[in-house]
Amino acid sequence: MLSEPSAATVRATLPAVGAAIGEITERFYARLFAAHPGLLRNLFNRGNQAAGTQRQALAGSIAAFATHLLDHPDQRPDALLSRIAHKHASLGVAPEQYDVVHEHLFAAIAEVLGEAVTPEVAAAWDEVYWLMANALVAIEKRLYEESGGRRGLRPWKVVERVVETADVVTFRVRPVDGGAAVRGFRAGQYVSVGVTLPDGARQIRQYSLSGAPGEPVRQFSVKRVHGDPGGTTPDGEVSRHLHARVREGDVLELSEPYGDLVLGGSTGDTADRPLLLASAGIGVTPMVAMLAALSADGHRAPVTVVHGDRSPADHALRTDHTGYAAKLPDASVHFFYERDAEPGSHTGLVDLAGIEVANGTRAYLCGPLPFMRAVRTQLLAQGVPAADIHYEVFGPDLWRAAGAA
Repeated sequence: MLSEPSAATVRATLPAVGAAIGEITERFYARLFAAHPGLLRNLFNRGNQAAGTQRQALAGSIAAFATHLLDHPDQRPDALLSRIAHKHASLGVAPEQYDVVHEHLFAAIAEVLGEAVTPEVAAAWDEVYWLMANALVAIEKRLYEESGGRRGLRPWKVVERVVETADVVTFRVRPVDGGAAVRGFRAGQYVSVGVTLPDGARQIRQYSLSGAPGEPVRQFSVKRVHGDPGGTTPDGEVSRHLHARVREGDVLELSEPYGDLVLGGSTGDTADRPLLLASAGIGVTPMVAMLAALSADGHRAPVTVVHGDRSPADHALRTDHTGYAAKLPDASVHFFYERDAEPGSHTGLVDLAGIEVANGTRAYLCGPLPFMRAVRTQLLAQGVPAADIHYEVFGPDLWRAAGAA
């Protein structure tokens, strides 16, 4: 994929670029938003920008892509590209926006590295960028085509609002243009939700679809994000807006469904596979949709359901979680609570030590990064291949950017 001269140059300069990539991405975003301030108000997540997590994810993704080109010259890192492309498609990213990114990213590289950016170095990293960008454009084009050619968001009316817990609300929505077709989705996918905030900014966030595929309405559940006491992580301005201001009859903007954490991956093959669905906190949302799909499809292989939460009262969608699992002929349910654990559940953090994991299990994880890392480590120790452990991250994918398999 990468030409031999460029590969040699990238290999020689990757340590220097990698060491400076954090500063490069910081300068990049500063330049981008100075030239196009509307992008920060109306497309990029202002909370992630304030916390610096989006910069970390971009930096890690570029470094991971370049490293893959060097280590596996005949393979394309489809897992990395697919995750990014689905997110971009949910936001309605257009091919011409890659030209804008290229302009400001390479200006930032030149600013940070200075004279080290010779014409040879610039050409090599330019090749890396366009290999990644053109691959993403191609994948995003296919995703848009699969969505019936629809790009961007359309209006949906809230027909029901359900308070699940003190911090989680479920919204059930129908398209405002009621005669328009509603495309089905695969369990585990998400939608982008757009709102206009009190200061006039149009912000977009992604929320997993938590209802059963095939229902005539869409359902997504939102956890109100509280900032940390130190102030390094701000309150979630969109989640708090949805909780405080959006009621039945209000209109939201939703994208088509996207996301690659789906049962069976691209093949959809789960019929004869034992499955493990492990979640924590609001990570329960895609797992409930998966259980709904499995029960509707008559899945008969073993399914192990694992969930961790602060308490039973904080366990969103708990009735659906247990109800769909109960419809499966061979399912075991293991709930872990930090406090107020009830009979039949466990006290403490999720621990797979006492849970049997069947041979051939395919695992799906969703929750905070420390939780997923811990569960993945335990699954690997029990002999589950890394290729059979799939995960979903809410927000910038810092795990994938750091090179997790």
